[in-house]
Amino acid sequence: MMYGYDHGAWMFGGWLGMLLVWLAPIVLLLAAIKYLVAGSKPGGHGKTPLEILEEAYARREISRDEFLQKRDDLKKQQEQP
Repeated sequence: MMYGYDHGAWMFGGWLGMLLVWLAPIVLLLAAIKYLVAGSKPGGHGKTPLEILEEAYARREISRDEFLQKRDDLKKQQEQP
């Protein structure tokens, strides 16, 4: 009987299987952390209307006159109860 020749393939498969057993949860954990961290970055959420307006002006999406008028409108809205 030749027991020694067949064990090499099983040992490689066992090693590879064990690697996947440990690697899969680690990769899933890192992906979950990345997803949660990316979701907590400000991407329009949590910004005030004035900050959004200032960013639009900085990107030159609106003119200076339009910025000033919208800024004044926002200030008036904040003053009203």
